[in-house]
Amino acid sequence: MVKSMVSIPERWEQFMKRLADDHQIDLNAVISELCEWAFSDAEGKEQFKDWLDDAYPQKGEAEDKASAADEEIAEKAEEADDLSEEESHEHRD
Repeated sequence: MVKSMVSIPERWEQFMKRLADDHQIDLNAVISELCEWAFSDAEGKEQFKDWLDDAYPQKGEAEDKASAADEEIAEKAEEADDLSEEESHEHRD
């Protein structure tokens, strides 16, 4: 087993510490078992990966999404300007 240092939100840390104390085991064992349970099947692993990709896009992907969103906003603004310009020409005629 690999030893890793992780930070967890205080409210979850307190919850897991109480569980560990209730069962007279180490907090690290609770976290290890939690991971084992969560990732014990392929579906759980895939769901977690999908969530992680959505919540924290891989390097470069976030920039690509932001760039695409900026382009879409610019296109919509240009379309609105074109429509507004067409309407003003119609009103003149």
